[in-house]
Amino acid sequence: MRLEGLVAVVTGGASGLGAATARRLHASGARVVVADLNAEAGQALSDALGHGALFAGTDVTDEESVQAALAAAATLGPLGLLVNCAGIGIAQKVLGREGPHPLRDFARVVEVNLIGTYNAIRLAADAMRRQDPGPDGERGVVVTTASVAAFEGQIGQAAYSASKGGIASLTLPLAREFAQHGIRVVSIAPGIFDTPMLAGLPSEARRSLGEQVPFPRRLGRPEEYAELVLQIVQNPMLNGTTLRLDGALRMGAH
Repeated sequence: MRLEGLVAVVTGGASGLGAATARRLHASGARVVVADLNAEAGQALSDALGHGALFAGTDVTDEESVQAALAAAATLGPLGLLVNCAGIGIAQKVLGREGPHPLRDFARVVEVNLIGTYNAIRLAADAMRRQDPGPDGERGVVVTTASVAAFEGQIGQAAYSASKGGIASLTLPLAREFAQHGIRVVSIAPGIFDTPMLAGLPSEARRSLGEQVPFPRRLGRPEEYAELVLQIVQNPMLNGTTLRLDGALRMGAH
């Protein structure tokens, strides 16, 4: 699929992996909707990108909110790409000092990360399938964000790992179902990336995390995630799989 003129919606597009992806797509000639709950950051990014970029205040767990983001995208042209970066994380043991892991906390992480991703996919794919196919029969691409925690979840990551494991597990059945509509589905499983989730850690802790990566021995950069999104869009044989982007990292128990 060509990047020039492509219309993309990026959830969680106001910061971290999503913001880097929105910038890279726009720089490559795509038209981008920055879909995020953070209106101040999202509007600032959209304004900085300029022509061909819009901000849409978006709660991925709310159907009407996602539909509004898709309606904004329709003003730019036929939707060709959905990148799902919206997500949250918590660190809580199932059996903590003060008792069992609060069920509402587990449910909230799953609701945002997994159900929110599914909600955006089902609505975006419905819009994509109604469009005329390209010369190769392709109508759209869906990129989701899993995590290495889907496969090597650490102690305290039960909720986060469950949500990201669900995203990885969605990939193949969705790709198989959407094949008849010319829509591809690919998931990226990042390792330890330099995103707002790590921003609150001391620099020494961040350095220590980066040194756990075999090579390159550092935290991943959001721009590297964005580059992989572009490669997925442009390579039609990438479909129905989860791609690890982790520098050969394999997470330990702690």
